[in-house]
This record gives sequence, structure tokens and C-alpha cells, in this order.
Amino acid sequence: MAMRTVLVCVSANFLKTLSLLPRAAQRPAYWLAWKPCVPRTFSTASRLSSVLKFTDKHEWVRVEGGTGIVGISNFAQEALGDVVYCGLPEVGTKLKKMDEFGALESVKAASELYSPLTGEVTEVNTALADNPGLVNKSCYKDGWLIKMTLDNPSELEELLEEDAYEKYIKSIED
Repeated sequence: MAMRTVLVCVSANFLKTLSLLPRAAQRPAYWLAWKPCVPRTFSTASRLSSVLKFTDKHEWVRVEGGTGIVGISNFAQEALGDVVYCGLPEVGTKLKKMDEFGALESVKAASELYSPLTGEVTEVNTALADNPGLVNKSCYKDGWLIKMTLDNPSELEELLEEDAYEKYIKSIED
């Protein structure tokens, strides 16, 4: 009963209180009814990348079930332009952190790929052989490059979080 009284009181005074707010703070009724759960931000990465770690060479890694999935960042794919060829390692290749493991070629340039972690390649994205443009269309999802074991999981702590990577990008663009 007390809760009902509070709700009646609040709803009765809602319009009076709303009119006291500055005009900029007032929102239409439909805006109050629908509010996204996650605030939207402008960035070079999608919301998916909140679980990603980045290198200063623009590779990313996402860990799923003890396996590292590696790709290039949105910034890197935009800088490269349309990717026309992906040179990737064979399954079983052992990599050390920052070892070169392949290359991407585009209509504008070619770029080497560097391993963000130490481990062994367990899978290569074979879809890129027929459709290298997946790197441009979906660099954080379908355009991943390799999957690898994590020989030294503590190396993840040395990689950049999304916020730090965004700051790094801004610093090199200036």
C-alpha cells in the first residue's frame, strides 16, 4: 500500500517537475520509453571490441576458451584500403610475440602481420583465400586471420585496451 502511495505521488508530480527542467534536458516521451542499454560512442572499433586487446602494429586478439583469435584493427583495414590478398601461415607454425606471420596486400599497399602473443597457429581463416575483402567488411568478426594457442597468457596484460589503443591512434594521426 505504501508503495502505491509513493507511485501515485511521483506520477502526480512528474509533469510539474519535468517543466522545471531546462529545455535541453527535456526529452520526448518516446525517448524516455526507449533507451539503449549501452551508451553509443564514436570510435574506430565496434562494441564487440570491448573484449579485444591491441598491438601498436594494429593487430588485435580476442581470447575464447583459451584460444587467441587474431585480426587487424578497423584503423589498419581502412588505411590499407581494399584487401586483395592474404598471406597467412600454415597450421602448426610456432610464433613468438611480435614475430611476422604473414602479409596483407591491398590496391594501395602491402602490410606485414605480427603475432600479438606467443603460441602455435591452430587454425587459419580459409575463407580469406577466396574472399580477402572480408578483412575490410568485418575485421572484428568474419575477417579474423588466425587462431592460436596461448603459451604465455600473461602477455595479454602487455597489450593495449581499447581506450589506450584509441589514444594511440589519435596520437599518430596528429
